[in-house]
Amino acid sequence: MLGKFFQSLKAPKPGELPDPDAELAFGALLVRVAKSDSEYQISEISLIDRILARLYQHNAVEAAKIRATCEKLHAAAPDTDTFAKLIRETTSIEERLAALDALWEVVLADGIQNDNEFRVVEEARAAMGLSQIDSEKSRERASHSV
Repeated sequence: MLGKFFQSLKAPKPGELPDPDAELAFGALLVRVAKSDSEYQISEISLIDRILARLYQHNAVEAAKIRATCEKLHAAAPDTDTFAKLIRETTSIEERLAALDALWEVVLADGIQNDNEFRVVEEARAAMGLSQIDSEKSRERASHSV
């Protein structure tokens, strides 16, 4: 199922999207959370860049390029589960928990949370195979880092 979806993202032109790996899937989830309240703010964009740099050891320019690719993947992807399942299938529990922490960081970044943001995080949490307790602990950790 995932293979067919990712193949559908491919376009036969020079600017085609890459096959998502865990990093791109995670970045697309971060973008999805940030955009879910219909206000994609510069503070959220810069936070996503910092998270990608921190978790994947990129410099600022590399992180921004990856985020731009993730924005395109987010726009092309039909649902949150696709990215979250890819993360679940290709990363350790520690990496999934770190991803959940980062999703909560983005939700909390602008100081205003809404139901759409919560829904995206909840869908991602479930698809990544994490518990509600994991989510509560992640949210608590993220609230201390924002």
